Amino acid sequence: MGSGAWSHALPVPALTTQRRIPAISSKPNQRFQPRRDFGPRVNDRIRAPKIRVIDGASGAQLGVMSSYDALQLARQKGLDLVEIAANAQPPVCKIIDFGKWKYEQAKHEKEKHKAKASKVKEVKLRVGIDPHDYKIKLTRAEDFLMHNDKLRVVLQFKGRQMAHPEIGMQLMHKVIEDLGGSGHPDMMPRQAGKMITMAMSPHPTHQRVRKFRAQDAVVDMSQHEDEDEDHEDDEDEDDLNDAEAAGEAPAGDQKGKHADKPVTKVKVFDVEALDAEKSLSSRPASPRVH
Repeated sequence: MGSGAWSHALPVPALTTQRRIPAISSKPNQRFQPRRDFGPRVNDRIRAPKIRVIDGASGAQLGVMSSYDALQLARQKGLDLVEIAANAQPPVCKIIDFGKWKYEQAKHEKEKHKAKASKVKEVKLRVGIDPHDYKIKLTRAEDFLMHNDKLRVVLQFKGRQMAHPEIGMQLMHKVIEDLGGSGHPDMMPRQAGKMITMAMSPHPTHQRVRKFRAQDAVVDMSQHEDEDEDHEDDEDEDDLNDAEAAGEAPAGDQKGKHADKPVTKVKVFDVEALDAEKSLSSRPASPRVH
């Protein structure tokens, strides 16, 4: 039997156009994962052909050179070549100790988070403050700064004290000098109306030095809240005494400077009785029967 007889007897495989559908994996595609941030490129990981080099010790710019030459220069000094501005043209690299630089960056971030948690405390002063009261106020202000809180100092003028604002400025500069070991001014003393205000921030922890207490003194900050309430009561009493000395009455006293004014009396009427009386008067009179 010839080959032609077998050709029509053998089954011919059908042509299929079905495409193989890949199985859906529960794991995400690794090719589309974002690049992890491993920090700045260091030494051999720097691939830019030309870079701008800065000496970390002196801060001087060494110019633009190849990454190979910069790496050789860093190795001669026993330091690392760290890329600090990858998006610049050309990228900026610095010759520094990478371990020390990384430690300082972590320390800076830690202090930044601590600064966000700080509160703003306030201390009020007056021009004629007693030296003993001044020491108590400054001790409290120093405690706030040592507790990593920001400080707002307010000096208030009263009456004819406004004629000599330079005395208030001298007192505020004395406060800056006395608190110089624990904080520094963010805003210098500034006068606005009858007040002089300034803002202070604490020094870094290792630079704070106490003046009014022992350096290792442990202070319960909750007691300052009670002192603030007592201080507000004392200030209200002082305001009352000053007002009485000036011949003025307090706000709640009705026998003060407005006592000589006539008092307006208000008469209360019964509206229903008035309406009834008006309706009776509007009726026509009934004829008299003789």
